[in-house]
Amino acid sequence: LKGSFLFCADLARQLSIPCRIEFIRASSYKDAKVSSGQLQLSELPDLRHANVLVVEDILDSGLTLHKILEHLRSENLASLEVCTLLSKQIPRDIQTEPKYIGFEIPNRFVVGYGLDYAERYREVPDIRCLD
Repeated sequence: LKGSFLFCADLARQLSIPCRIEFIRASSYKDAKVSSGQLQLSELPDLRHANVLVVEDILDSGLTLHKILEHLRSENLASLEVCTLLSKQIPRDIQTEPKYIGFEIPNRFVVGYGLDYAERYREVPDIRCLD
């Protein structure tokens, strides 16, 4: 979840418990502003018997998160929860509700604070609408 690296770092600094941080690369956008529906997912680390918190940048269609959770549920985890910085206020075909949501936002394409468009704008310090 490359887009969540800044949020994950800020979140980790606030934790008062030891944690191990792993990254999964998942994308359904490529160079577009709309999800392609085709998920590309990197190799997942061994997380058997771990308490896992998936830190997501933005919940849009829910497809990416659903596929990641589907895979993680087959890994014999101790627990599995989801935290997302942003959740778009849109109807979703896939019901994936994070336990922790930073902000609910309208259905706009946003960049900054790690979120990108074609690998650009990740360095922008705040979140901005691109359209």
